[in-house]
Amino acid sequence: MKIDAIMIKPVDNVATALRDIQAGEDVMVGMDEKRIQVLARESVSYGHKFAVKSISGGEDILKYGEIIGRATQDIASGTHAHIHNIESLRGRGDLEGGGN
Repeated sequence: MKIDAIMIKPVDNVATALRDIQAGEDVMVGMDEKRIQVLARESVSYGHKFAVKSISGGEDILKYGEIIGRATQDIASGTHAHIHNIESLRGRGDLEGGGN
């Protein structure tokens, strides 16, 4: 079965688009042999992230099984996840502990 996006780890809450995705499409997300279907609520460009489940504001964004940022607002499943709704936590000297 052809996949449209990938997740790396089961704990990830975002996937990466392997092609341009249009709002309203059913997107097949692959992770190893597992497949999940997510309704795209927004268009997502190739290489960009989108939520595979609802993410609450303040919740960690997980990709590769690692925390890559924090949601600055609620992000609905199937919604583009990028700098407009994610705050990076990597290399942040202004955070306690200096960031990740």
